Amino acid sequence: MTDTPGTSVFARLEPLLEQVSKPIQYVGGELNSTVKDWDCGGFGPGGEALTTRWALMYPDAYEVGVPNQGVMILYEVLNEREDALAERTYAVWPDLEALMRESGVPQFTVDAHRSIRDFDVLGMSFSTELGYTNMLTALDLAGIPLHAVDRSDEDPLVIAGGHAAFNPEPIADFVDAAIVGDGEEAVLAVTDLIGAWKAQGMPGGRRELLLRLARTGGVYVPSLYDVSYLSDGRIQRVAPKADATGVPWRVSKHTVMDLDAWPYPKQPLVPLAESVHERMSVEIFRGCTRGCRFCQAGMITRPVRERSITGIGEMVERGLAATGFEEVGLLSLSSADHSEIADITKGLADRYEGTQTGLSLPSTRVDAFNIDLANELTRNGRRSGLTFAPEGGSERIRKVINKMVSEEDLISTVAAAYGAGWRQVKLYFMCGLPTETDEDVLQIAELAKKVIETGRQVSGRRDIRCTVSIGGFVPKPHTPFQWCGQLGAEETDARLAKLREAIRSDRRYGSSIGFRYHDGKPGIVEGLLSRGDRRVGRVIEQVWRDGGRFDGWSEHFSYERWMSAADAALADLPVDVAWYTTRDRAESEVLPWDHIDSGLDKEWLWADWQDALDETEVDDCRWTPCFDCGVCPQMGTDIEVGPTGKTLLPLTVLGSGREAMLEAHTH
Repeated sequence: MTDTPGTSVFARLEPLLEQVSKPIQYVGGELNSTVKDWDCGGFGPGGEALTTRWALMYPDAYEVGVPNQGVMILYEVLNEREDALAERTYAVWPDLEALMRESGVPQFTVDAHRSIRDFDVLGMSFSTELGYTNMLTALDLAGIPLHAVDRSDEDPLVIAGGHAAFNPEPIADFVDAAIVGDGEEAVLAVTDLIGAWKAQGMPGGRRELLLRLARTGGVYVPSLYDVSYLSDGRIQRVAPKADATGVPWRVSKHTVMDLDAWPYPKQPLVPLAESVHERMSVEIFRGCTRGCRFCQAGMITRPVRERSITGIGEMVERGLAATGFEEVGLLSLSSADHSEIADITKGLADRYEGTQTGLSLPSTRVDAFNIDLANELTRNGRRSGLTFAPEGGSERIRKVINKMVSEEDLISTVAAAYGAGWRQVKLYFMCGLPTETDEDVLQIAELAKKVIETGRQVSGRRDIRCTVSIGGFVPKPHTPFQWCGQLGAEETDARLAKLREAIRSDRRYGSSIGFRYHDGKPGIVEGLLSRGDRRVGRVIEQVWRDGGRFDGWSEHFSYERWMSAADAALADLPVDVAWYTTRDRAESEVLPWDHIDSGLDKEWLWADWQDALDETEVDDCRWTPCFDCGVCPQMGTDIEVGPTGKTLLPLTVLGSGREAMLEAHTH
């Protein structure tokens, strides 16, 4: 059945919804969602539609995707344009997928239930590589050829973004393009380019549009590059194709500098169904220069750019008025590092006193936490547990990863927390870090016991709890650890078993310490996908054809499916899963993502890797002289931190706050 482009498929979808779990996630109509006219951008002289239409996908379930800040921001930024529209789509669960295939219902948006194939662009935001199989499901359900090379002028451009896009090679066969870095200005630039091409009558078709995008230097088009390999499987080079004139050798990331100029989302979405975050979130700064060597997010989002205290206040005020949420999350990679965090939390706590509005910092650095800050955060809301992330169990391993937190820091911080009335502390660690030994990991047990003992002493109570949560370490591109071999799944599991025994065996503390961990198997698959090259695409496709869906969910993930698919797909190549995951790389090796420019000098990253092996720590360049990572001069950017010296006005949503703020803006 073929509908007029932009027609709703809801009449065909609705009868299927009563047969699936959580049908509400597919109906749309959330508070602050937007449905625009299909031809809102008007028509050109030849009758051609000039609207640039984006379908934005977070390739996971609705409950995970709908609170995603990145998608929410781009959705709003695009819909503010008169000549553009944006709608959202999410991965459908297998029960609905089967019914859609039977009934011929295509992948649809939740906003107006339009077919994805009708849009100009399908923009995919990958915060994790485990969403790749969901991308293939969506393409297939939409009737879009899986491989970019097979698509016609009638198919949307498939563009990847998000943190995983900093190594787009494993999905190079499936995406038409990738955009790395901040999306706000990038999606508008792409919209301008597509709009101009449409207005000219779409000369040269799809290939001409891809060439124009690639020539900007900020959009990577894999089909315009050739990859050659050495006989042992390593990459020889990645180069623009001979006929791709004007296409750069390296593609640069996008960086938004003045965050106050981009106060999005202004009207945050309020999900209809339960979601993973029931709160209104404000990003208080972007980037991090703490220099934790395992942290890809910190490395690729440099430099630090703070939102001002007044900018944050306005976003909170507007967001609460628009949503009715009772919790405000102050988001960033290390929120307590904001130069005005004390004034922000006190100002907001004062402003919303008596309104049931709570504040939260999702994770607090041990050395940035203080009781005053914690008390402001809980003044109006409930006192939940505190989460700290020492990451490494021993002092030695924390030097290796540049997490400059001493045991003394941690113990004094938890002592203050327990002494001030907290009962529950959560500690987050990683297993499988470079140079790690069993002894480093067993130190986690000793640390947890000291935390409980300290809590009992300072509070005089026995009901003190500490939860130890452990994730497997996966080396990521654009970090100093991009060269190091990953710990194998069996070794990871053996190490964690020893740790569990060390915690459980001490009866004085065992029952007070919770222990949560992931086994080593998902980490190996994540490692394959994060440091893979184009040849890994055939593994992803094989897994998907074998039924792989929702690999980020433990109940759907199958290690055996991934390993057997890899064995089959890579059988005729000199590479295998171990080659991509547990193998050390040499300094001279061409890495699959070297042509994606994150701003970081490869020489600086290698020097930092050597510092890690020497257990040498490096300071935060926010407060010390620059140590030449390369980002600021290369990207034409600078660290932007306060303090601004301004304070928050005592507005309140319950009183005249909103009117006063709007009035201030109109003058």
